Amino acid sequence: MFLKNLFKGKGKDGGQNLHATAKCQNEEDKMFKTYKTTLAGRELVIETGKLAQLANGAVLVRYGETVVLSTVTASKAPRDGIDFFPLSVDYEEKLYSVGKIPGGFTRREGKPSEKAILTSRVIDRPIRPLFPKDLRNDVVVVNTVMAVEQDNSPEIAAMIGTSAAIAISDIPWGGPIGGVVLGLVDGQVVINPNSAEREKSDMYVTLAGTADKICMIEAGANEVPDDVMLNAIIEGHKTIKEICAFINEIVADCGKPKFEYVSCDVPADMFADVMEIAHEEMKQAVLAVDKTVRDDAVDALTKKVHEALDEKYPEQTSLINDAMYKLQKKVVRNYLLKEHKRVDGRGMEEIRPLSAEVDTIPRVHGCGLFKRGQTQVMTIATLAPVSEAQKLDGIDEEVSKRYMHHYNFPSYSVGEAKSSRGPGRREIGHGALAERALVPVIPSEEEFPYSMRLVSEVLMSNGSTSQGSVCGSTLALMAAGVPIKRPVAGISSGLVTNEEDENDFVTFMDIQGIEDFFGDMDFKVAGTEKGITAIQVDIKVKGLSYEVIKQAFALTNKGRMQILNDIILPCIPEPRAEVNEYAPKMFTMKIDQDKIREVIGTGGKVINKIIADTGVKMDIMEDGTIYIATSDKAAAEKAMKIIEGIVGDPEVGTVYEGKVTKLMAFGAFVEFLPGKEGLVHISKLADHRVEKVEDVVAEGDMVKVKLIEIDKQGRLNLSIKDVKDDE
Repeated sequence: MFLKNLFKGKGKDGGQNLHATAKCQNEEDKMFKTYKTTLAGRELVIETGKLAQLANGAVLVRYGETVVLSTVTASKAPRDGIDFFPLSVDYEEKLYSVGKIPGGFTRREGKPSEKAILTSRVIDRPIRPLFPKDLRNDVVVVNTVMAVEQDNSPEIAAMIGTSAAIAISDIPWGGPIGGVVLGLVDGQVVINPNSAEREKSDMYVTLAGTADKICMIEAGANEVPDDVMLNAIIEGHKTIKEICAFINEIVADCGKPKFEYVSCDVPADMFADVMEIAHEEMKQAVLAVDKTVRDDAVDALTKKVHEALDEKYPEQTSLINDAMYKLQKKVVRNYLLKEHKRVDGRGMEEIRPLSAEVDTIPRVHGCGLFKRGQTQVMTIATLAPVSEAQKLDGIDEEVSKRYMHHYNFPSYSVGEAKSSRGPGRREIGHGALAERALVPVIPSEEEFPYSMRLVSEVLMSNGSTSQGSVCGSTLALMAAGVPIKRPVAGISSGLVTNEEDENDFVTFMDIQGIEDFFGDMDFKVAGTEKGITAIQVDIKVKGLSYEVIKQAFALTNKGRMQILNDIILPCIPEPRAEVNEYAPKMFTMKIDQDKIREVIGTGGKVINKIIADTGVKMDIMEDGTIYIATSDKAAAEKAMKIIEGIVGDPEVGTVYEGKVTKLMAFGAFVEFLPGKEGLVHISKLADHRVEKVEDVVAEGDMVKVKLIEIDKQGRLNLSIKDVKDDE
């Protein structure tokens, strides 16, 4: 690892204008610096001082031929009237980075893709806890993806770029962090796997951390055992330490002094007054199993404190609410850390009351209802032909997906009166987590030729609804007759640490809302009896030790086994043998690839006619596989018979039903198979002499015909008379 400061050659003065240009260029050269290292065997370059110089911090990251511009800016003053740190992280996918022009009428990038939103969240989570808790200045991070080489992840380049940009800026921050992707290929951990390795990998884990601890884990895995996952995290942290050291060297060379900011913390004298008035009552107010009862008790106590202190602090009444929040947090954390006591009376490894049911809603293709305490999620499954898979237009190699999961979090689920404004980043993130958890057990397209959409409706929320969605999705899929490999369950564990001694901590299972708000960690793990399928870790401290992660894995393993064995399997022990009666039935047939064009026809004329005549839905794959979707078995058989007639050679002696398409003086032409026409000679129209063709048939008539001859020129001769004679 080394640092390199690149300076351009000055050249000779070639005149007044040239001299001025050279002088300006040399001034820029003094600021422009390039730093190089190696990451997973590929060159990582960070450039500063050339682009976006008006931002508080800006770097251009080159990882191989993947290029990301990372910038960070901060407002000069705190935002008034807020009680949180206003951090915004954007990850902008520019389609020019992969040589694409955006679709649509405007031909420009629109709202962020789901992948971009998820990447923004992955970058946000590890950097947020490292900012001062009392900072209220707006901080905006923007990562612009400018070029993508598929072997080198732009997401990791953006995470490293974000860390470097904030670290060298004048914004107060406790970083740097580093980030890597972990793969598992043939049982071996691979750091930042390339495109070919990702295809074979049994997991895709995005890992972030400081030089000392782990800050964020986002994982999808193919039933990977807990110990294998932990060892991979430890191995990945070694590389993260090297990245942090690299960024620290950059900071030492060109970092700015951090600016002073106005603290928005609760004044010490106000908090002392609140403690004196409300501490003992708060200890009782938070002790309730029912969230509503607890909230009402805290609200009543808050009102009492305002009545006592509003006159003393007339200019700071809004901070009294902050002080009450701080007191409530202190009380809940002390119960957990010092007394190992939870506000609802549970043990540290005890899950709230569980229940599950299926078929709650009629007529839908599959329905599962899962409840854990006051968290209640209903998931609905819908099955459709493979052609209804979601098409993706992004900067990576994934172009479609046939398994989709959407998550809705209405305001009534937490007792609030707010109108819906569509899914936000949180809803998209939770939906993606539940989707990732189930993907490893979804049957292949060959085994189950359907597209699947699951929608989780959060009906009540008091902690870890995303993992409730995982459990509800398992129930819905099994109820719908989807032959998943194994059921999946999810659970979360929490953490409270002593702020004065990081080695003094306690972990606990199944966090509820109040423990999520005031605790230090939400460690969500989903999986089967064989291993982990998904992980998402949110923290509010500066990092997690290996011991904390080990304990969290042990707790979540125990929890998901309990949910699987005690709740899900007794409710529905295995996927139903057949899909729901209201779901489309899928019939499959195979034709030669060189016959596909005949079945489709010019401009889709033939296949559209088959669909119109039978009422089925059809998908034709490149290998000649045809999927026919319908709830009517007879319609499917009719469609297959038509296709067999198209791709097969018409057989002499076979009777077909066809449509009269044209009348001639010498006979009538009949289309007896899509795209295949034959002639019924006037002498073969009836069992008596026919003077005029029009006397027997008209255009559009449906008639039964028998193929009586294929002449040397391949012409098809038909007969209506012979059909009647046979009958």
